[in-house]
Amino acid sequence: MTLEQLRIFVAVAERQHMTRAAEALGLVQSAVSAAIAALEARHATVLFHRVGRRIALTDAGRTFLPEAKAVLARAAAAELALAETSGLARGSLTVAASQTIAGYWLPERLVAFRRAHPRIAVRLIVGNTAQVARAVAEGEADLGLVEGAVDLPALADRAFPGDRLILVVPPGHPLAGRATIAPAALRDADFVLREPGSGTRSEFEDAFRVAGGDPGRLRVVLELPSNEAVRAAVEAGGGVTVISALVAAPGLRAGRLVQAPFALPVRSFHLLRHCERYQSLAARAFSALIP
Repeated sequence: MTLEQLRIFVAVAERQHMTRAAEALGLVQSAVSAAIAALEARHATVLFHRVGRRIALTDAGRTFLPEAKAVLARAAAAELALAETSGLARGSLTVAASQTIAGYWLPERLVAFRRAHPRIAVRLIVGNTAQVARAVAEGEADLGLVEGAVDLPALADRAFPGDRLILVVPPGHPLAGRATIAPAALRDADFVLREPGSGTRSEFEDAFRVAGGDPGRLRVVLELPSNEAVRAAVEAGGGVTVISALVAAPGLRAGRLVQAPFALPVRSFHLLRHCERYQSLAARAFSALIP
């Protein structure tokens, strides 16, 4: 089994397509097919179902995929360790970040890092908190930045000052005119929220429980996959939401949103790294920019 065979297998598995994998790797399709066939023959195992022109991972292929990714990540870390004998003059950094951080907090820090280390190639992966944690755990990202704490034994989690969640409503909404809002008053509101698994939603639900409310009794009329979509839906009168003050700021300044008086705590952001994987000089340098 060679690293090249593993790279080809992972490329095919991720795309579920031989031709697209070949194009991504800069190989001819026959070379990709031959590598997969050799891997299957060597271990007497079928890794892909072939159904007409389509392919799909078998149970053996699904079991093998995370192991193959882990080996490739270790090989990349070993190569990086050797390359870094020349310091930060070259290399790469992959950061995974949840949407609020990636869209509103991170760009300024990435620009500062690039100015300090212009020959380091920087790549950003954006997902929700669960997806970011998985990317770091599987070695797809050097560092992760999320809004909620992550409880995975493989990951080290360092909290640092973040932002505040706020309840926002469209202008003229009945909640906008109240002096205070109790949790019970939110049960009759139509909520627009991020999907389960997002840090913003998890933080809001935790705070709502602490305040004496039951998140399961909230009337969620829309679940949307991005902060911008949530903000736009509320601005259009689709309901109310709890989002980061960073995300809400443009709508508040333009008068398209109103902050309602429901107390929510200041929340921390979290820096994630793998406890056992080699931490590159680039990753250490970027971590040093975070308070």
